[in-house]
Amino acid sequence: MKVINFVLMIAMFVLMTNSGCKDKSMVGNTNPFFSKFETPFNVPPFERIMAEHYMPAFERGMDEGRKGLEKILNNSEAPTFQNTIDPLDSLGSLLTRVSAVFFSQTSANTNDSLQKIEVEISPKLSEYRDEIFLNPLLFERVKSIYDNRDSFNLDDEQKFILENLYKDFVRNGALLAAAEQDTLKKLNQDISVLSVNFSQNVLSETNKFKLILDNAADLKGLPETVAAGAAESAKQDSLEGKWIFTVHKPSMLPFLTYDENRELRKKLYDAYLTRGNHNDELDNKKNLASIVSLRAKRAKLLGYKSHADLNLENRMAKTPDKVWSLLDQLWKPALKVAGKELTEMQRIADREGAKFSIEPSDWWYYAEKLRKEKYDLDDSGLRPYFKLENVRDGAFTVANKLYGITFTPIEAIPLPHPDARAFEVKEADGTLIGVLYMDFFTRASKGQGAWCGSYRDHRWLNGAEVKPVVTMVCNFSNPSGETPSLLSIDDVNTLFHEFGHSLQALFSINKYSMTSAAMDIIELPSQIMEHWATEPEVLKMYAKHYKTGEIMPDALINKIQKSSYFNTGFDNVEILAASMLDMAYYTLEAPVDIDIEKFEKDFLQKKGLIKEIEPRYKSTYFLHIVGGYDAGYYCYTWAAVLDNDAFEAFKEKGIFDKATADSFRKNVLAPMGITDSEQSFVKFRGREPVIKALLKNRGLM
Repeated sequence: MKVINFVLMIAMFVLMTNSGCKDKSMVGNTNPFFSKFETPFNVPPFERIMAEHYMPAFERGMDEGRKGLEKILNNSEAPTFQNTIDPLDSLGSLLTRVSAVFFSQTSANTNDSLQKIEVEISPKLSEYRDEIFLNPLLFERVKSIYDNRDSFNLDDEQKFILENLYKDFVRNGALLAAAEQDTLKKLNQDISVLSVNFSQNVLSETNKFKLILDNAADLKGLPETVAAGAAESAKQDSLEGKWIFTVHKPSMLPFLTYDENRELRKKLYDAYLTRGNHNDELDNKKNLASIVSLRAKRAKLLGYKSHADLNLENRMAKTPDKVWSLLDQLWKPALKVAGKELTEMQRIADREGAKFSIEPSDWWYYAEKLRKEKYDLDDSGLRPYFKLENVRDGAFTVANKLYGITFTPIEAIPLPHPDARAFEVKEADGTLIGVLYMDFFTRASKGQGAWCGSYRDHRWLNGAEVKPVVTMVCNFSNPSGETPSLLSIDDVNTLFHEFGHSLQALFSINKYSMTSAAMDIIELPSQIMEHWATEPEVLKMYAKHYKTGEIMPDALINKIQKSSYFNTGFDNVEILAASMLDMAYYTLEAPVDIDIEKFEKDFLQKKGLIKEIEPRYKSTYFLHIVGGYDAGYYCYTWAAVLDNDAFEAFKEKGIFDKATADSFRKNVLAPMGITDSEQSFVKFRGREPVIKALLKNRGLM
């Protein structure tokens, strides 16, 4: 997932118009944010930043931003790009710095103190954002420049920025009457607080449940490494001699895949499914219902039919109808394939003497049996070849072969968490590109899923290039004893996925901080990288047995290739179901008053979701649709059309063809956010995208 790691969206509106990086040292002040970061590559001095530093930095940052805004408004000269947009783009460097660090930390390494600050600062940031977008004098200047844009001799990036900035003002209420703007401000603040509450509840719920086992018989079927990891978790919880499994996916999925105790599998999976749905202080049904209702009301106030219509206007899809068209095109074929998978798995269960029909909590267990039967392949046989560090280095090698760039470990540098590692990224000629942090392991203070963000974005300031500091965050199993972190093939794809986002952020060439990438294309850089992960040529580069160093044998690589369609019905159905549920919520028209549990159940039944598969995310822990990917979870599927089609270009000329890689970097990765997304793809591919490759690669033809 790209930088929109949910709670970071709260600050994203601030960052859009506040990304200056100029620092002024303030002698005698102990707050690290109030002085220049005197660190390698000027990264944040994480070890010096304490919880008590954030709120004063936020407050001073907003105060500086207001003073900077006042200076723009007091300029008596006729509005120009140079006297209005330029200073607006550099407004509030302090607020930018503290926001980048704070929201990255609340996502990846939060605690009670940070969560309290998050609740307190969110409505204040919303108010600050509205002070900018709802300022009539500022909008008057922006509109004047926009109306006279042809007379300013703007370059392409400036034209793109100006057009999107003007539209953002309009879409955020600049044309509303004063009373309506007051209503909008209240809606924005309420949504921001509800979104934080929702996110924090999900984290608390995820950390709360623990399946504690004290009988070794309950481990039957589990690989040794999985059991050892569970024992280590128990030991860390002062429960030595027992085993702990949680609803964090690195812990849960191996248990669902291998443990022979059906009742325990169901208990664990039910705990995962019911997060935020226990009618207690962590329940998210009312939070989500309120968010959906307020967003519908907000969209109507702004003149849109629904929240989806509002959000889709500046994306490639443009309208909800086009999103539904894509999702519906894939839905029935996906259900058909999933049905065949279910039939095959039920036959295995029946053959083994099962006296039950397969349920959702059984799917992974019997899917693994089916994979073993059809392809003589199982996850436990693959993991030894996917040592985390080897997979990471494999991604580095792919990037080197494609783009000539290098990754060098940085030892003496502040880290956002002891688990994180830092790398200096350079061009083939040694020119610095930026810094990449990688934070891989699951912990209680980290949110669910995986994402890519930044502590400093690329831009140019006062004639000098500001190099990016990027962070990619995952939730992989921790090493256990002498056993390193061994990844599943899904984990391998996740690492390559987030690495793709990282490359895009590192390759950015934007001169200004204000960028506007259509969400539909944001997942293209990440999803295309997944294609390289299991290419035979690439597997031979990094897939080495963690004990012997043996390169993955050809026979095993061939099995991976032959099993490429394995479980594709399930994979497609669960993501499409979640995507449609997201759209169902946000195409509702105000006034909206729904019962979340009933709405979800009725909608999924109406769409024909088979009872043996749950959507990838159920409503009460569906973080994407609360912040960042609201009316946007379809983007993974939309981008899948793009990435499958784009990778065909590499396959046509060789997966490491330099000219193709250079074109992809030049036309897609580097200018993302400063050029039209559709035009970027067409420049690379030579035509508009077609869906054929996606249908073929997902086994839906």
